[in-house]
Amino acid sequence: MRLQKAYPYYLANKAVFANEDLPVTDKYTGAIATRAALARPDVIDAGIAAAVKAAEPMAKMPAYKRKQVLLHCVARFKERYDELAYALCVEAGKPIKDARGEVDRLIDTFQIAAEEAVRMKGELQTLDISARAHGYRGMWKRVPIGPWSFISPFNFPLNLAAHKIAPAIAVGCPFVMKPASKTPLGALIMGEVLAETDLPLGGFSILPCARGGADLFTEDDRLKLLSFTGSPGVGWALKAKSGKKKVVLELGGNAAVVVDADTNLEDAAERIIFGAFYQSGQSCIGVQRIILHTDIYEEMRDLLVAKTTKLISGDPKDETTFIGPMISKKEASRLHQWVIDAQKAGGSILCGGSRQGAMMAATLMEDVPRDAEICVEEAFGPVAVLSRYTYWDEALRMVNDSKFGLQAGIFTRDFYKIQQAWDELDVGGVVVGDVPSYRVDNMPYGGVKDSGLGREGILFAMEDMTEIRNLVIRTPPNPT
Repeated sequence: MRLQKAYPYYLANKAVFANEDLPVTDKYTGAIATRAALARPDVIDAGIAAAVKAAEPMAKMPAYKRKQVLLHCVARFKERYDELAYALCVEAGKPIKDARGEVDRLIDTFQIAAEEAVRMKGELQTLDISARAHGYRGMWKRVPIGPWSFISPFNFPLNLAAHKIAPAIAVGCPFVMKPASKTPLGALIMGEVLAETDLPLGGFSILPCARGGADLFTEDDRLKLLSFTGSPGVGWALKAKSGKKKVVLELGGNAAVVVDADTNLEDAAERIIFGAFYQSGQSCIGVQRIILHTDIYEEMRDLLVAKTTKLISGDPKDETTFIGPMISKKEASRLHQWVIDAQKAGGSILCGGSRQGAMMAATLMEDVPRDAEICVEEAFGPVAVLSRYTYWDEALRMVNDSKFGLQAGIFTRDFYKIQQAWDELDVGGVVVGDVPSYRVDNMPYGGVKDSGLGREGILFAMEDMTEIRNLVIRTPPNPT
């Protein structure tokens, strides 16, 4: 399979082959695989203006027509399944099996949005709660908030873009999107499919651009909401510049998993290896901190090391590859240095620890000081750190000892411990019997603390993309 020679950007629903200024590299070979058009600030301005004009016709678009648009996308994504997976494998360096899994989630996300598009609800409300409100009744409905700005990341170029685009269409909000410059192809293929539909003119623009030219996505007051997925440093800085608009942030994490002494260790080890190393650890809910009960620490450590050393690294196009390259040599070098620094501070490398170009070996460490970068920051690569606990309260405190709070995983058969974890863990979600890396696309997903604001998951994103409009009706007294 081959990529197109060049990809356009999409301005007001239309493909524009303006230039070929954005090279897209094969993340495994480093070679330029294709090129995409790069939008200048005047083009972004035009996209925002078009979205503003489209706000009214998008809002008036009947629910069944919004559903039809989304179902058209589902059908076309299925037809272009192999193309989408291959493009993702090349531009992100994602192993082909993981790439196919992400296409599956893309399809699921649009399918869910199609179903939710015709379920927009309101409520009849009793107002006559006192004598002064006698004869009054109320009701409310949700209405689209208006033009949105989307900024999506490199690590899930299809699914995380889908979690912005699909609910926007479901509620009737026009949008402008900036896909990650390193991985724009998935969003541009989605744009090609959307261009086949009868969305109102200006309903969408997908505009790769240089970071220096992207200020309008954040600062322009014509946009009513900014949804950003990416690093905490960038996300919080964008929020500070966003003005009056609503902001949804899905940021980073250094997710922890706790394994209690009553756990099936073989099962837990399989899931932890997946959570720590799938797609080269480049997931904000990837397992970074592994907290093991002291009674099973050595056995579980040895099991994890044995499984990790069997993982196959290499060309992501190979069906047997589990770990492909990180997004760039720069990021791999940064993470490798964190491992070296942790080792110098007293930590031990149990396996891995080496780097070649953008390929970072799957790495497990232990005895790492808790203030090391590899423990307190987001690794965003194939490295995890083991530590031990004695009491459940201690394990929960260790999970909470982080500036992040996206998701946590716990392995235990004790219902009361599960209940305590749900009550006390300062995270957006607790996953029982599995790793924090688990996500289904209709569930509420998001974090607390430095991990962000708001929730994704189609229904919950749709709530962010709408606002409540109230109606009060007074029934005059009957003159007779």
